[in-house]
Amino acid sequence: MSDFSICVLDGYTLNPGDLSWDELKKLGSCTIYDRTKPQELVDRLAGFDIAITNKVVLDADKIYKLPDLKCLVVSATGYNVVDVESATLKNITVCNVPAYSTDSVAQLVFSHLLNIAQNVAYHDKTVKQGRWVKSADFSYWETPLIELAGLKLGIIGFGQIGRRVAEIGRSFGMQILLNTPRPIKNNHPDLKQVDLNTLLKESDVISLHCPLTDATKHLINKETLQFMKPSAILINTGRGPLIDENDLADALNKGRISAACLDVLYSEPPGKDNPLLTAKNSVITPHIAWASIAARKRLMDVVTENVKAFISGNAQNVVNPKL
Repeated sequence: MSDFSICVLDGYTLNPGDLSWDELKKLGSCTIYDRTKPQELVDRLAGFDIAITNKVVLDADKIYKLPDLKCLVVSATGYNVVDVESATLKNITVCNVPAYSTDSVAQLVFSHLLNIAQNVAYHDKTVKQGRWVKSADFSYWETPLIELAGLKLGIIGFGQIGRRVAEIGRSFGMQILLNTPRPIKNNHPDLKQVDLNTLLKESDVISLHCPLTDATKHLINKETLQFMKPSAILINTGRGPLIDENDLADALNKGRISAACLDVLYSEPPGKDNPLLTAKNSVITPHIAWASIAARKRLMDVVTENVKAFISGNAQNVVNPKL
């Protein structure tokens, strides 16, 4: 065990009890909190060398009140919860965990899409309610059944998750439209890079995988929704603020688009007045795309390796621009 002290600020969502902190505990004295309120943060981190956070925000004010802090490990890919500029000025190393959940997120994209396409759970419910027993026919369906083959899947953002979604989409026989700032090498006849308006107009399904920036905040809004087909299905497993929620709810309620499948919202957990909670054809899961046990195990392993690498003097996955 090293002389470094480690504090996990919000460990519950990563490990609600089905994983083990033992490997992390071997690296130094370790304190683990399930959750930390903003007003508790400075007192809890006082004297610690290394902090691990997922959603607990470390802004400039808090960072400057923690003179002993040497390393911040974000147990996620996105690290917007940390003021990296202030951390860099204080010579605090900030590390993240890239690409741990690619397959799990892509899997949820198609879980949502197939739910809309086939309505498996709904039809199971009607069978259990006696609808099939009473049917005059050998078969029935109460919602349109959608075949994915031949449909156009528009992917906005083409990082590792976007690429995996494209790969799975092609396996279903879908045509892929991409919108991403940089030119891509295209070796597939069913994959085409297009501008945003073309993607919005032509896609039957649109899946968001771009980073959240000033340019992409509210990318989906009243104006861009007007480009979409009335039959379009919108999927967001990226970041909640990519969508203007009021505009999307209005479009759904007016039948401007067919459905929205959302794993992320602007505020999490959402307020009870969030318009998407009651909008027509809005299907929402509670930010679970990242949370398969396999993905969380990878996340735990890389968090531990990030701490170990920092302690050894060879920090990895560093996001500071000048360190």
